Amino acid sequence: MKKIFLYTLCIFIAFNISAQETILPALPQKETIALTNATIHVGNGQVINNGTVVFKNGKITEVGATASTAGAKLIDCKGKHIYPGLILTASQLGLIEVPSNRATVDGAEIGEMNPSIRSLVAYNTDSKVTNTLRTNGILLANVIPDGGVISGSSSVVQLDAWNWEDAAYKTDVAIHFRMPSLLNRRGGRGGFGGQQAPADPVKTGLEQIEKVKVFFREAKAYLAESKHENTNLKFEAVKGLFDKKQKLFIHCNIVKEMLLAVDFTKEFGFDVVLVGAVDSWQIADILKQNNIAVILNQLHDLPTMIDDDIDQPFKTPYLLQKAGVLFTINDDDGNSRYRNLPFNAGTAASYGLSKEEALSAVTLNAANILGIADKTGSIETGKDANIVVSEGDILDMRTNIITQAFIQGRQIDLNNKQKQLAEKYETKYGIK
Repeated sequence: MKKIFLYTLCIFIAFNISAQETILPALPQKETIALTNATIHVGNGQVINNGTVVFKNGKITEVGATASTAGAKLIDCKGKHIYPGLILTASQLGLIEVPSNRATVDGAEIGEMNPSIRSLVAYNTDSKVTNTLRTNGILLANVIPDGGVISGSSSVVQLDAWNWEDAAYKTDVAIHFRMPSLLNRRGGRGGFGGQQAPADPVKTGLEQIEKVKVFFREAKAYLAESKHENTNLKFEAVKGLFDKKQKLFIHCNIVKEMLLAVDFTKEFGFDVVLVGAVDSWQIADILKQNNIAVILNQLHDLPTMIDDDIDQPFKTPYLLQKAGVLFTINDDDGNSRYRNLPFNAGTAASYGLSKEEALSAVTLNAANILGIADKTGSIETGKDANIVVSEGDILDMRTNIITQAFIQGRQIDLNNKQKQLAEKYETKYGIK
């Protein structure tokens, strides 16, 4: 009986191994590569027709219509478009694989105040979701923690790595503060059952926000000491906020929550970024005055308030652009699992933004917010060769057909589990 069981187990394991895609991280760039005859969308609003991009040792060396290609491997991109790799600014990629399966969920820690938690060390480079993002042109992601009031720090990863150490692009970019909701709702979910809400949710929320302020005041006093009798790991974890090496990402949506976020800027001098910020268009002038950036989490959504225009989420990027607010567009849809990022930007391009402004919103703007604009976000000399080649407009789901992609000069494999399943069943049923 034992032999039969072991034999069956071996067959089961072998079947599952063969059913998984074998996609290895690419080797470091060895030869100079030149992408020629393409329409180059630089990412800063500039477009170069019939241009060439040359990169060597992972860095872009030349960009333009007359770039030298001597000694380079030529890849003819005639009729195609070249873009900077798209950047996902707030996701739980690699932390949550199957939301309904607790064994694959590692996005949150127990407790309310967890500034010392680092999402990077839990990042899973073997996630099957990652390869589906690369197919749509997404090459970098900021991986954020969840849970509690102060959730911990997020880090930027590049999406072609063996492990989290290899993936790290910029570590501990921001501390995440999930502001309690100040929207007075009835009961639990929509007022029907679920968890009982506090008698006065706004009062409870304000009390929690005050606790966070007290925490930062105590941290400031602790960090001002020349010598500590005891080390406080939580206070040490927010040191970067006070010396401007980190940003404070405040997750909030409605106006009164965002105005409280402005208070954090004024009291502590933090570099604040609003995440979500669906009503940011209403106080765009205040955000501009206080140099507060915005991450719009989801454009394909309904408005927050009942009296808002039905298409308000689509128009918000244009209103922020018009006011001069630094913003980026994100995708946090739990169903599409982040892959619709370029199409969210494409929607914004239909509601006021130009195509190049919409592209900047998911490339250079995102890089500026994450503090990596010196390395990526645009196709410029000296930056990492994070480059995507598409047959058509990358912001249009009909023409977003990625033919090549490079991360730090390495040409990555654009295969994924879903492509392989499609090929498998097309073959089975004779569709191909």
